[in-house]
Formats: sequence, structure tokens, C-alpha cells
Amino acid sequence: MNLESPKVTVEKSAEYLFKQLSEVKNFEKLMPENIAKFEVLGDDIFNFGLSGMPEIKLRMKEGIPNSKVVMNAASEKLPFSLIANIDYISENSSEVKLDFEGDFNPMMAMMIKGPISKFLETLASNMYKL
Repeated sequence: MNLESPKVTVEKSAEYLFKQLSEVKNFEKLMPENIAKFEVLGDDIFNFGLSGMPEIKLRMKEGIPNSKVVMNAASEKLPFSLIANIDYISENSSEVKLDFEGDFNPMMAMMIKGPISKFLETLASNMYKL
């Protein structure tokens, strides 16, 4: 299952956004208002929970300077990746699009598609907070 957020323009450089997204503690600023828990577990891993959803651990997998940050679920029960694609527009402006790539059975995919789509949209729309 692959989902995408809308592309958002952020008045920050690609380098700045890459550095911010590479620090897991900064994801708390992007979370929706209904966040029930956010906990940094290490330099490359954090745990979060949204109301009515199970807690999820995300671990930094890789970063391509100034263009991409890849995070993977730390649990094999829900195998997915969250990818932030950063496109340079100008010295002080970038576009960001989030991709969600997961391997789920059709029933699970149907159940989580709506909430995950809304979650991606919220994360993207909150990029200005970084």
C-alpha cells in the first residue's frame, strides 16, 4: 500500500529541512493535535501514539542529504516506511512530500488507509513548524 501527502511549500532551505527531519525529536512538532504520546527512545528512534491508534515506533533508516529522509517502523507487525522527499526550490524555499509505503493484507490496508492519509496530510501541513 502506497500513500502520498500533498506537496507543501515551506519557506526553509532544503538543507535546513533535511537537518530538522533527521533529528527524531523534531517529529513531535509535526504531530496532530490528538497525539496521546511522544517519546524519544534514542538518537534514531521515537515512539508515538495517537488517540484510538496503537503506539508506533519509528527508526531512522537513511538520509540523502538535503533531499530524502527514510524512517521505518521498528516493529515487524506493521512493516512500513515513512519517506520525506525534499525538493529544492530556492535558497529559502523547498517542497516536501511524504510517502507511506507499507506491506499489509487487504483488510488491514482498508482499515488504515483513511487514518494514515489524514496523518500524512497533517504531518506535511505542519512542516512550517520546524
